[in-house]
Amino acid sequence: MSFIEKLNYYSKRKSFKYGIPFLIMMVAGSFGLQQFSNLRYQYAKKQPVTPEEMKKYGVSMKKRQEVTLETEYDKVKSIDIDNWSNKRGPRPWEEEELTKSVTAKQ
Repeated sequence: MSFIEKLNYYSKRKSFKYGIPFLIMMVAGSFGLQQFSNLRYQYAKKQPVTPEEMKKYGVSMKKRQEVTLETEYDKVKSIDIDNWSNKRGPRPWEEEELTKSVTAKQ
């Protein structure tokens, strides 16, 4: 049998049609997952940012004692949810019309 005859013979088999692509996907998938797991462990070693570093970059953080579940609940509890009005935001296709109307009013 020549190579082409053997290839035709095996290409008609289900194990060759479905098994070989499955094995290729399994091997390629393991290499792909290896890259993702390397990223995971690479960035898991990073330390969290300290408040001093945040101040250095101009970000102000609240103290941990200031923000608690109880204080946030008290803020939400004080909001009047019965009296509200629905305000429509601008749509992406309306931005030009809104900017023209705003500049015309000024």
